[in-house]
Amino acid sequence: MTLVKYIFKKFFPLFIGSLLFFAFVLVLVDLFLNLWNFISNAVSAQRVFTIMILYFPKAIWYSAPLSILFAVSYTLSDFYANNELIAVFASGVPLVKFTFPLLAFSFLLSFALFYFEDNLVVPTYAKKVELQDFSLNREKSLNNDKIVVMAEMGNIVYKADYYDDAFMRLYNLYVVIRNDDKSLNCIIRADSALWEENYWKLSGGLKYVFNEGNLQSAPVDEDTMKRLTEFPETFRNNVVSVETVNTKQAKEYITHLKRVGLPYNEPLSIYYRKFAFPFILFIVVFLSIGLSGKTRKNVMLISLASCITAAVVYYVFQMVTMLMAKFGVLSPFLGAWLPVFLFVILSMVLLKYART
Repeated sequence: MTLVKYIFKKFFPLFIGSLLFFAFVLVLVDLFLNLWNFISNAVSAQRVFTIMILYFPKAIWYSAPLSILFAVSYTLSDFYANNELIAVFASGVPLVKFTFPLLAFSFLLSFALFYFEDNLVVPTYAKKVELQDFSLNREKSLNNDKIVVMAEMGNIVYKADYYDDAFMRLYNLYVVIRNDDKSLNCIIRADSALWEENYWKLSGGLKYVFNEGNLQSAPVDEDTMKRLTEFPETFRNNVVSVETVNTKQAKEYITHLKRVGLPYNEPLSIYYRKFAFPFILFIVVFLSIGLSGKTRKNVMLISLASCITAAVVYYVFQMVTMLMAKFGVLSPFLGAWLPVFLFVILSMVLLKYART
């Protein structure tokens, strides 16, 4: 217990201090990147300060891996440099046992980082973006054009030239309706369609069907129109960035993509990465322990440089696996989690051969 207190007595001030420092730097960087826009749009200092405060949780989230990496590397390197670990190893305490509290702390902190991001970072960052866009007069239109949407497991396909969100109206609409065996039921063409409570009411609509090899047309009957129940939100220009929403919203968005027949590999892999990314805290601590003490000269600099290099390799490898998941080479799950699995194994190997 005394050793545990001694480790955390040195580790915690470094971790908290570096976390706040790195987060403050990121907030300043974001401020400087947008400073000219704030000045040009005469944004008040109070509003700018509010935007900075709303960005701070996101900055904390970004800073956590680098902060814990620095704190663990510095703490262990300082132990090695001052020969304090000689007494620890001489007393029969192995490196794994000595550093287990740091590993356990980083593992629990990984779960905490996930909930922190899902419940605090996402809503505050969304408010930050919304307030910043409003202050800089950046408006996002929900109108959409060149729309193709699948519904009812592909049995109904909508194609429209334009969607006007203010009036909830589709223009130059074509609808292909298929039977359960995917054979053609009918094709509908309408000049426009207006959303009325729970279905699309067609204007100038004609229904085309094949009857004994002949194409026949007739006005669209009410029963057919009442099958056109895809909600207006589906036709909006509302592409969601899975990275900027919580896991519940991300899952709903991916379900929507699957339902309407749009590509979902990339959003799904990003969704899985939401769960995988927090474990970077555990991985960098694992790597720090395994790489510490490889040299007696410039111990802190060498170990810190080695850990940063390993972390960069991890991020690059994750980028590659995410791209592979996007293009279907890997499953979305493996695209997000494969780097975690491989680097945990690598960390275990390094820890096994660490100097004790």
